[in-house]
Amino acid sequence: MTGEIEPWMEELLEAGATDGKMTEKQKRIFESAIEVFAEKGYAASSTSEIAQRAGVAEGTIFRHYKTKKELLLSIVTPAMVKLMAPFVLREFGEVLKKEYSSYDQFLRAMIENRIAFLHKNKRLLKIIVQEIPFHPDLQEQFKSVVLSQVIERLGRVIDKFKADGKLVDWPATTIMRLSGSAIMGYVLTREFYGLREGAVWDDERELEATIAFVMKGLAP
Repeated sequence: MTGEIEPWMEELLEAGATDGKMTEKQKRIFESAIEVFAEKGYAASSTSEIAQRAGVAEGTIFRHYKTKKELLLSIVTPAMVKLMAPFVLREFGEVLKKEYSSYDQFLRAMIENRIAFLHKNKRLLKIIVQEIPFHPDLQEQFKSVVLSQVIERLGRVIDKFKADGKLVDWPATTIMRLSGSAIMGYVLTREFYGLREGAVWDDERELEATIAFVMKGLAP
């Protein structure tokens, strides 16, 4: 196992240790599986490599998890059900609690929040982004546990700006989709291209252009 333990991993491991459900070997398997799944994706990962990184025999994995799919679900499902939703909402909490004079001010705060979240939890987000399109059971978990709560809270913020006449009178879900697409386009391009050595990237200009694009499109 290499690399730092991300905050969400630490919380999940502590929860497993506290309720007595996770032995030291299971914790090593869990951490190594996260590394391999994040690096290679589920399909290209092998239990033999996970076992090697964890310092255990491959048979040890199958004593705890019947299949590779069960190992994946043991990571992602508890993360979403027990941790991901409250973790995301807790991270969003400070942004959503504050009062903002304009929607663009709110967008700036949300972008800063998402960049910080991405930095701290890259492996979890990478696994979820890689695997959700190929696993319907994970899609249902994500929609019911994470998206439903995030949408409900963001909807209240958007409805307030609409009532104040600061946003176009479109459904809140439409405004979320358009705003989210622009924000994630900026954040992901920044992370995977803009921060690379030699990349031509003016972060402040790209941020302001993204916000201006959203505000122009959503002007009442």
